[in-house]
Formats: sequence, structure tokens, C-alpha cells
Amino acid sequence: MNTIPFLPERPVKPRESGLTMVMDKGLSIREAEDFMQVGSNYTDFVKLGFGTSLITPGVEKKIEIYREAGVVPYFGGTLFEAFVIRNMFREFVEFLDRYGIEMVEVSDGSYDIDHSQKLDYIRTLAGRGKVISEVGSKKKEVVYSPEQWVAMMKAELDAGSSKVIAEARESGTTGIYNEDGSVNNKIIGAITEHVKLGNVIWEAPLKSQQVWFIKHFGANVNLGNIAPAEIIPLESLRLGLRGDTFFQFLPDELKTK
Repeated sequence: MNTIPFLPERPVKPRESGLTMVMDKGLSIREAEDFMQVGSNYTDFVKLGFGTSLITPGVEKKIEIYREAGVVPYFGGTLFEAFVIRNMFREFVEFLDRYGIEMVEVSDGSYDIDHSQKLDYIRTLAGRGKVISEVGSKKKEVVYSPEQWVAMMKAELDAGSSKVIAEARESGTTGIYNEDGSVNNKIIGAITEHVKLGNVIWEAPLKSQQVWFIKHFGANVNLGNIAPAEIIPLESLRLGLRGDTFFQFLPDELKTK
């Protein structure tokens, strides 16, 4: 509960807007417990990044920790691609079932999957549970036009994705961003004009990117690829409790003091 006035309202969990997806790139069990102790109220999803779920010790225990804290764990889309490129889609579903993973990410950032085939995977997995799909390539040489971004996102939502993730990698220097980490205004402008804002999770690993989205779309914009140690700093940005967004939600009469 907010204790001072003029802080933006944040929806309570489970929520459909103001989502925060955190990237777990190999936390230990103790680190996951510590993270949930301080960050569970502000974290909606934890992505076990790329293919780390195959090799991280104690992954089953970590999944349990996240679930018990009211956070949805899921495997990174690169793991999906690693199975698919080996013609092991059935085995991928079995792997999900083994750990009771209900939400699945479908991506084609590393392995170029024909988009019609990607849509088929989304439809199939949407019959099993919740699907989020990632749009955009991890390869800097693969550049999509704003129109292509919009078309792919719309098609994937129509195929059964509950949310689409705008690719940026954990570095925040590709996809919807330029190489220096700055925002690609043409791509983001096209997406926000044609795709419902609440259906998009913007990967924003850098503070400057988080600030940009909060200033342009408000406290309850969906953000992803947040580092575990940045969950409280991000929530502070969302609420105007950090210098970068300090004046964002204040009334004009207080801004002039």
C-alpha cells in the first residue's frame, strides 16, 4: 500500500499489465530464495535464461521456490530452439511436462524457423497451456522492418500467444534497440501504433531503457530481461522513487517548487 500521495497505482498479482519478467541466468538455490524474499511481490515471471535449465544444478528446487513465491517460472526460448533444430519437439514437450512448466516461450532468435512453422508451434503449445512468443532476431545482421515486426506480432497473437516479447537480448543492443542501446523509435512507434500495448513485453535490461519506457508508457508498462538485483530499483523507477522518474507522476504544482 502506498504511504505517500502521488505514487502511481500498481495492479496486484496476478496482473495483466505492469508485468515484470526477470532473467535467471543460473542463480543458485540460495540466491533464488534471497531473490524471492525481496522481489516476489514485484516479479511476475522468471525466465530460466536461454538453455540454462538443462545444466543448472537444483533447477527443480528453484522452480518450486519460484512457484511457492507466486511467480511463474518458464524456460528461455533458446531451449525451445535447441530442441526444434534437432527435430525433438516431442521431447521438448516431455521436458516441459517433467518439470510441470505450464508457460512456454516460442522464439526464433537463434535458429531461423519459417514463420508459418513457428505459428504452428504456437498453436500446438497454446492447446497445452500459456504461450508467450518472442519476436526479433538475436543476430545483428538480421534486421526486420517496422512493418515486419508488426505483422509477426499480430500473427503470433492471433495464433495463440498471450503476450509477445520484443527481442533485445540480455545486452539490450539489438532488436528494438540500436547498437549503443538507444531506442529504435521507428520500430517501437510502429508496434505501439498497431499492437495493443498490454500484449507486448519489452525487453529492457538497461536502466536507460527502463526509464524511457516508463516515461513514454507509464508505470504499468510490461518490461522483461530484468536482472534479479535490479527488481527493487526497477520498481522504484515505476513509482517515481528514483531520480530518473522522480517528477514523472507528480502534479504540476509540486514540480514547480
